[in-house]
Amino acid sequence: MPWSASRSRRTITLRQFLLACDMRFASRENAILGQPEVGIGTPPGAGAIQHLTRLLGRGRALEAVLTSSDFDADLAERYGWINRAVPDAELDEFVAGIAARVSRFPRDALIAAKSAINAISLPTPAEVRADAALFQQLVRGEGVRQRTSELFQQGFQTRGATELDLGQALGDLKAVD
Repeated sequence: MPWSASRSRRTITLRQFLLACDMRFASRENAILGQPEVGIGTPPGAGAIQHLTRLLGRGRALEAVLTSSDFDADLAERYGWINRAVPDAELDEFVAGIAARVSRFPRDALIAAKSAINAISLPTPAEVRADAALFQQLVRGEGVRQRTSELFQQGFQTRGATELDLGQALGDLKAVD
């Protein structure tokens, strides 16, 4: 399943969905990727750590997760977070072309190839559940509540500077024990 991001500069709710997709394409001009959870006070859940580590490698996954920084499409492409950064005006046609091409190939060959690649590269359900359990444990903490409250006061999850520059906003929050 290919995924593309073009119109909005940030869509927080799509982070884990993006990581679970088979291929990812993003608008060079508009896409911003990031994992803000550690900046709020919890590790990413829902398999994000598993997927990011496999996609980016250990060092880059640590950079993305531990810094809670924003990554533009060009850097995300260089890191392997997305397959390709494409000019926004060409993105929909590009992704549609890939889907059309793949749809013409023999189904059994597609299934066999994808199954083999998945067996090598995807986390187990137990690994994803472990990430989710740790996230659920930490997200209930007072530090997370404090940091989330401060972000909402700054305009978190509303159209504006905090949402468009979340990585910077997270870096500017006060330290919490």
